[in-house]
Order: sequence, then structure tokens, then C-alpha cells
Amino acid sequence: MSGHTRAAHLGDFQVTPRLLRIAALAVPVGGAAAVAAYILLKLIALITNLVFYQRINTEMVAPGAAHHPWWLVLTAPVVGGLIIGVMARYGSEKIRGHGMPEAIEAILTGGSRVQPRVAVLKPASAAISIGSGGPFGAEGPIIMTGGAVGSILAQFLKLSADERKTLLVAGSAAGMAATFNAPLAAILLAVELLLFEWRPRSFIPVVAAVVTGTICRWALLGDGPIFPVPTDGLNPGALADGLALIPGITGGLLAIAATAMVYFAEDSFAKLPVHWMWWPAIGGLIIGVGGLFEPRALGVGYDVIDQLLTGHATMSLIVGILVVKTLIWSLSLGSGTSGGVLAPVFMIGAALGAAEGGLLPEVTPGFWAMCGLAAVVGGVMRSPLTGIVFTCELTHAWNDVMPLAVASVSAYAVSVLLLKRSVLTEKIARRRLHLTREYTTDPLETFFAHEVMTAEPMILESDQLTDAVLPHTHYAGLYPVLDRSGALVGVTTKQVLQHHRGAAVAAATLEIRTSVHPDNTLREVANALALAHVTAAPVVERDDPATLCGIITLEQLLHARRQDLHEEHHRERLLVVRDDPAVEREKVAVS
Repeated sequence: MSGHTRAAHLGDFQVTPRLLRIAALAVPVGGAAAVAAYILLKLIALITNLVFYQRINTEMVAPGAAHHPWWLVLTAPVVGGLIIGVMARYGSEKIRGHGMPEAIEAILTGGSRVQPRVAVLKPASAAISIGSGGPFGAEGPIIMTGGAVGSILAQFLKLSADERKTLLVAGSAAGMAATFNAPLAAILLAVELLLFEWRPRSFIPVVAAVVTGTICRWALLGDGPIFPVPTDGLNPGALADGLALIPGITGGLLAIAATAMVYFAEDSFAKLPVHWMWWPAIGGLIIGVGGLFEPRALGVGYDVIDQLLTGHATMSLIVGILVVKTLIWSLSLGSGTSGGVLAPVFMIGAALGAAEGGLLPEVTPGFWAMCGLAAVVGGVMRSPLTGIVFTCELTHAWNDVMPLAVASVSAYAVSVLLLKRSVLTEKIARRRLHLTREYTTDPLETFFAHEVMTAEPMILESDQLTDAVLPHTHYAGLYPVLDRSGALVGVTTKQVLQHHRGAAVAAATLEIRTSVHPDNTLREVANALALAHVTAAPVVERDDPATLCGIITLEQLLHARRQDLHEEHHRERLLVVRDDPAVEREKVAVS
């Protein structure tokens, strides 16, 4: 087995049955998350029907699909907000927010532990919020609920924090897949937002859960696309690919504006002289006022998204959604109410694209709305791959993947260049947690111990006197001790030698707490040093641990980091044109 192959093996679950065990546990988690998603959608529909249509029915319906009395539109979200505030204060404060930051926080600081009551209170509060007119989505709550299912199962078993994280994310992704019938997007969302890694140990169980959740969704809700879009079966063409930059750039700017409004609202609510329990009701008042201007902006709005993506929306609806939905969603979300961000982002992005579609060449009905949807998802969530695949899976317009990529990635670029953090990571940062979304190869994986170790360290013999060797030692050193046959018998330090003055080195010899091999990667060396709580270790032959090869220290591990920084920042010209005057001047300056 080569060094790189061995590193890949040791870096993940070291025993295959452990990975298979977690993958097997992820299967029922995926099924349970799908059932939870089904129950949540039906509960939202039931409450919407009760509040706005005064009937008992579990078929999904929009609050603004029929005329409602003005007082109902105004007060329903307020009452819903009051109920959520009481549930949060006396049930669990974890139900506040849109789900994803709470799941991320549980992973980062909570050891992937979620309270069991959150699995019940989160979907219930979300159903009340959305069913009473809240302009939110079901996906954020189902992410938290599905994650809670995986976490609760993991807490009953003897598992590591990483294994609990895997099951938490597996439940979250499966719930997302079941909600939107978008398994690939759910997997990408897990990788881009929740796992903070791409390793077999977590990726395989997550996929197992997502596949299970999707199959269960097909049995419960059907297997068709959520928003089927008619296409002519042809590629949009190079012109459409290039023009997709327009909804991409404007989508990125809209994402920045919406994110700013969310946190402006959150800061404003924090300054109110009332307990946070009352904030969702105040947010509900904002929703109600917005609903008086555009009732179709209330609720999840799947029917509106469908009209936008199929090209059936009127200009008045497009403008109303773009303005009213953006305002009431961003401002009310800052109140700490319960609800997701994806469905509103879908609607806002599709409305932006549809509005610009009137000025752009016609491709297919809803084409530019799809580009706007992908763009705003890429900009708001900072998940461009998820934005592309989500749009394709929602509509099954796979021929449009190229312009969707242009729109989503350009919006992502605008968001990254102009905004420090996304709507998700800003909330995490405000809780004084650091979150990185940049995944790179660990530089410790690119070097081996034999490349940085001290190959000829100072060696002590066990029968030497400590007084003779002390003048040649220093406090930061670790010294290997060999017997008369040259076999490694232990290590020592200057401090230990000083405590055994006048004695043989054998009396000052310490047991080796850990050793590494020349073909270990520096990552494996770092893990070994960390587990043994030491800063240096002998390097020995793999087949003969008594044969010393050298000494490696914590400081030498920084060689990999220095090399990584050199490759990132050092600029040099490798290919030159003969007799180039600029090159000649550079040579003269260097000489």
C-alpha cells in the first residue's frame, strides 16, 4: 500500500464496518425524515385551510388564492406570531430562526446534539407560522426536524461526535430531498452547507438517507417535478448563455440587499424595549400589512412559483412579489419567527428573472425566471452548485443547465465580492462562531515524515553519563536513547537529564509515548502527536520499531503550511520570450 493510499484509508473510518454501520443507520433516518416532511407539508396545508378558508382540508392551498376580509389578512400573521413566541419562550428557543443556522450551530458547538422536543416543536411552529400567512418555506424547519431525527437516534447509540454529525446531516438532507423531490440538490446542500467536508465516511451515509427519503417521498407525494416547465428539447444557445449574466449579476445584488434587510431587521428588533417573545407578533404585523397590498405573497407560495416558472404570471403579480415578498420575508425573518428561506428565495429569484424576461430575448416560457431563481439561490445561500441543480430538479429543464450555471455562479461571485458573509454565515458569526466555506486539500496531506524530519538527530547511549551529555543538549529537544546494539529503547529531554545528574542516561530514559513512520503523511503525524499530547516523536521503521530513522517535531509540521503559503503568494515567470527587454531588466535587477 502506497503512502498516499494509506493516508486516504486512515483519514476516514479506519474499519469498513463502521462506515457501513452508519450508512445502515442512515436508511431509517432518511425514511423518518421523509415522513416528517410529509407531515409538515400536510400540517401547513391544514392550518392554511383552517385560518383562511375555515375548512378542514390537507390539500396545499395558497392564502391569497381567493378574496379574504382585510382584517383576516392583517391579524392572522399576528396571532400566529404570538403563538410562536409563546412556544419559543416556554418550549424551546431553538425553534426560532430558519433552521439552517441552528443545524450548523448544533454541528459546530453542540456535538451534533439536538433536543428531542425540537423535533416536535420546530415543525409545529413552522406550520403555524406559514399556515397563518408567514412568507416562509418548509425546508428550513424540515432541515432542523430531519436533523433532530438523526441526532436523537445517534444519541441513543454509542457514537462519536462525527458520526452523530453524519446522521444529523443525513436526516436534514433526506428531509430536504423529500420536500422538493430534489435528491441531488439535497446532497449538494449537505456538502456545501452542513458537512464541512467531503469524505466517504459522511458522504455515503448522507446519500443513503437521501435516496431512502426520496423513494419514500415518491410513495407519499408522487415522483414528478414540483414545478414542471415545458421545454422544446433544444439547448438555449450561446446568446442565452451570455445574457444569463444579467439575471446573475442582478440576482447577486438582490441577494445582498435581502441579506442586509434581514440583519437590519434583526438589529432593529434587538433594540425594541420588549421581550423577544413578542417579536414574531410584530413581524406578523409587517406580514399582514404586506398581505393587504399583495395577498399572493403570503404563505409558501408554490402556486406563484409555478406561475412564474411556466411564464403564466402577470406583470402586476411579478412586481408585487418582487417588492412585497422581498420586504415582508426579510423584515419578518429578522423577528426570530420560525420558517425557511429557500421557498421565498425561489419566488423572489423567479420574480426577478420574470421581470427581466420582458426585456430579454424570448427563449422558452419561464426561462429567465429559472435563471433568476438559480441566481438568487446562488447569491443568498452562497451555494452555486446547489442553485444550479435545484433549479434543474425542480423543473426538469436539464437542457438549460449552462445558462443556469452562468446565472448562479455570477450571482455567487457578486455576493462573495461585495458581501462578507451570507444570510446563513452572518447569523453564525453573530453568535461568535467562526465558519469557513472554503474547502481545500490539507497541506499536511502532501508531505511525508521523511521529507521534513531531522534525519541525524543527537543520539544518546544508555550507558553514557548524564553529566557528559548535558552540555550538548537544549531545552526544546527530544533525544532518542539507544542501547549498545543500536536499538531504540526510549527518549529523554534536557530537563529529565538534569534531574539525574551523575547517573547513567538509562536512568533518565522515558518510555516512548508515540512514534511515527517515514511514510506517514504529516497529517497522520499531527494526529499521533495530538493523541499523545507531545510535540515531538521518534521516526522508526515500520517493520522494525527499534530502528531509528530520525526525529520529527511540531515545528517541522509547519513546513507544509509554509509551502502552501509559498504556492499561494509567490509569483514567478517560468516561461520567457528570448530577448524580452522586461525579462533582461529583471535579470539585471536580480544580479
